[in-house]
Amino acid sequence: MHRILVATNSSWLLAALLSMSLILSACGTSDGNSQGSQSTRPVETATTAPQPATATEPEASPTEPDVQADATRVEPDVSPEDRQALVEGLNRFAVELYRAAAAESDENLIFSPASISLAFSMVYAGARGDTEAQMAEVLGFLPQEEQHPAANALDQHLTALGTEPPPPGMEQGEPFQLNIANGIWGQQDFPFLDTLMETLFAHYGAELRQADFINAAEAARQEINDWVSERTEGRIPEAVPEGVLDEMTRLVLANAIYFNAAWLRPFDEAATADGSFTLLDGSQVTVPMMRQSGASIPYAEGDGYQAVVMPYTGSEVEMVLVLPAEGNFEQIEADMTEDFFEDARSSADTRSVTLTMPKFDFESRLALHEILPEMGMPAAFDADTADFSGIADPSDLYIGVALHQANITVDEKGTEAAAVTIIGVEATGAPEPAEITLDRPFLFAIVERETGAVLFMGRVVNPSS
Repeated sequence: MHRILVATNSSWLLAALLSMSLILSACGTSDGNSQGSQSTRPVETATTAPQPATATEPEASPTEPDVQADATRVEPDVSPEDRQALVEGLNRFAVELYRAAAAESDENLIFSPASISLAFSMVYAGARGDTEAQMAEVLGFLPQEEQHPAANALDQHLTALGTEPPPPGMEQGEPFQLNIANGIWGQQDFPFLDTLMETLFAHYGAELRQADFINAAEAARQEINDWVSERTEGRIPEAVPEGVLDEMTRLVLANAIYFNAAWLRPFDEAATADGSFTLLDGSQVTVPMMRQSGASIPYAEGDGYQAVVMPYTGSEVEMVLVLPAEGNFEQIEADMTEDFFEDARSSADTRSVTLTMPKFDFESRLALHEILPEMGMPAAFDADTADFSGIADPSDLYIGVALHQANITVDEKGTEAAAVTIIGVEATGAPEPAEITLDRPFLFAIVERETGAVLFMGRVVNPSS
């Protein structure tokens, strides 16, 4: 049973983000095979490397890294084909994870495929054998020698968004904010392979910090939570719950994403009024409904749905809103493919649209350690079959827990969202005017324009919850 917790207006809602931390632990030794002879480096004796400014670290960390691999963040030399192949795999995984998570819940859903992909990509660097093959298949990863440069290229492309002047005519509003951060914490004295550490810093900008999980797991938990909270603007103050880290933890890898953007064409708050929203069971709830009349925005009609594309300031990122025809929500969900949102975007043409939609604010939590094995990736979560010998050799590291949180707030001004993942491992002639009223369950995705990468994805089945 997938554990999916959704809530709004609760004390911990502010912390709803998809952040992904990977906790790798060891208990004893095993005969994991590494690829070739590789040197190891106890954390406490690693040489500190220069600290270049990187896209993944927009601000100074609360605690400076104690150690660093002997590498620097590289400028990726990647073909457009490889980067797009990674995006296609990411979007395919996004739809499959959406379907798996939605199948076990009738609640709202929000998660960050980009955060999950980047976090697991770091762990993938240390995976071998069946563990590596299953991760590549389920997560849509490329072969090792192509995956990390491609992930680096996507990461740096995304974090550079909003830094260039907007196109003529798109200057209104403040620039949007998209922060992506990668971090790793390693058990002091543990013999991590140099090749792993070099890959994680060179392609992810992930700074290795010392931790003493054996004797001070709670202090390490607090430090990681502080790091995540700072990088998600306080929306996720407690990414790592109590009890997740213990004396068997050896490595924690974290990815945090924070997004805040104003609509290119904001809603007039005075036009917001209570309206009815019909739930899947036919009942109705009353919620605040925002309204724009005669807005000039992209609009599309597909097989059994209407869609609009709402650009954010700068027009580099946009929200695609899809309203299935009445009674067609489940069918749209069942038939959805990785090209679904891109098809809606590409078929849309700009016209005068009267748009009515609810404000919404909610959080989701996913137990990825329960969902991903069912999707075809059991080896990484099984102590008897996991092969992470690319992290340390010998190694019996396996992922024991993988928790994902995400939250989103959509109002008249724009959108704010965050995500974090915790993975624990033990030892688009003049068209007719259109109107769309999102007064029944609908889907949404926040998509980067150039690549089509899905940054956030979800559904709203009850905006009042």
